Amino acid sequence: MKIEIPTGAAYILQQLNQHGYEAYVVGGCVRDSLLGKQPHDWDITTSAKPEEVKRIFARTIDTGIQHGTVTVLVNRDILTAEDAGNVSHTDYAFEVTTYRVDGEYKDHRRPETVCFTASLEEDLKRRDFTINAMAYNPEQGVIDIFGGQEDLKRGIIRCVGCACERFDEDALRILRAVRFGAQLDFAIEDKTREAMRNQARFLKDISAERICTELTKMLVSDHPERLEEAYELGLTKVFLPEFDVMMQTPQNNQYHLYDVGHHTLKVMEAVPATTVLRYAALFHDIGKPECKTTDENGVDHFYGHPEASAKRAEIIMRRLKMDNDTIGQVCRLVRNHDYGLSGKGPGIKSFRKFIAQLGAEYFEDYLAIRKGDMAGQSDCNLEQRKYVIAHMQEMYTEIMEQNQCLKMSELAICGKDLIELGVKPGPDMGRILKELLNRVLDAPELNTREQLLAIVKESYL
Repeated sequence: MKIEIPTGAAYILQQLNQHGYEAYVVGGCVRDSLLGKQPHDWDITTSAKPEEVKRIFARTIDTGIQHGTVTVLVNRDILTAEDAGNVSHTDYAFEVTTYRVDGEYKDHRRPETVCFTASLEEDLKRRDFTINAMAYNPEQGVIDIFGGQEDLKRGIIRCVGCACERFDEDALRILRAVRFGAQLDFAIEDKTREAMRNQARFLKDISAERICTELTKMLVSDHPERLEEAYELGLTKVFLPEFDVMMQTPQNNQYHLYDVGHHTLKVMEAVPATTVLRYAALFHDIGKPECKTTDENGVDHFYGHPEASAKRAEIIMRRLKMDNDTIGQVCRLVRNHDYGLSGKGPGIKSFRKFIAQLGAEYFEDYLAIRKGDMAGQSDCNLEQRKYVIAHMQEMYTEIMEQNQCLKMSELAICGKDLIELGVKPGPDMGRILKELLNRVLDAPELNTREQLLAIVKESYL
């Protein structure tokens, strides 16, 4: 099978070949190409040593030279007109890594030593899964020593060689197997699964950042519900034990069909595949186990769980070393996810204050979580809940179309106006502006300069 290689990568292969070295594109780019997907990265492996690569190419960066990796920067003028039309960094920067054999792994993370080799087979032998252990160049086609193409056809995730050895080398591969299964909708081969179960404890040796990267890729895949597989194999027990508790927490009430964990899986499937929404879905009920009570009729209740879930979510996300912006957005959605569906739903004044508190820019995300939550529940009062959601959408549209004031900066007067009236800068000024905003949220028509100044003169001076 012929694989279409970017001009820059083809140029590097050609140059290395002309200088007497073997060179191939390798790994994920070969896998994705064979699956008919567009690769994100094009990695190159070669028999040339790092110093030899640096001699051949004028512009290089020592990306990971101790492990044999040099980034080659291809001059843009060698790119085809099509390539050069929309050139980004990834179009002309390619990682080139020397064939290598890894030494002993003592920490389940990295080898103690790295030795370069002249053998492509030895290099491919150290890789994680058969579908990632294929190489390609235009002259020789696909080099597939370990049956990667057959596993692609069968939809199988299988370790190269002995699964126990591969996971002992880098325990992150245990989570990567589930991630690839979620992304590709592949099954994990039996021996690989057994080794994952037996060696799941080694994930404790992996940094939170690496765990988080794999977890995120899994959650934003087409099959975030494969997190259940991570649970069944004992993986979440190591890096997300709170999820295990959710899977073991029943919800005996009229609104639920599933335990907290399986309900959560249904919600993740139902929301759009963005990082914020998938994590908000994962964490929206994570505080339920600690809030659970059961009444005299055997009915379960989870009073206060949105706030408890938001606090628990922040703890977990900080443990996973997630960025502050993502943490803030996820916690905002988790804290507010249960708003508005009781009874006939909120009135316009209450809803306007909710939007002000939530932030108008987050309403669509809130609605996605709200609808996703319903998708994981029973049909009890379903039509009423659908009506309430539709009504909230109508109110939101009206608020936006009328440009109604939702925050202090949108008031028709500001601090400068208060100073001119004799209000001193400080806490009193902030209190007055906050109270004016509350009045305007109740009655948007009050948001004129004349009326607000009149209110200040009457009530605060």
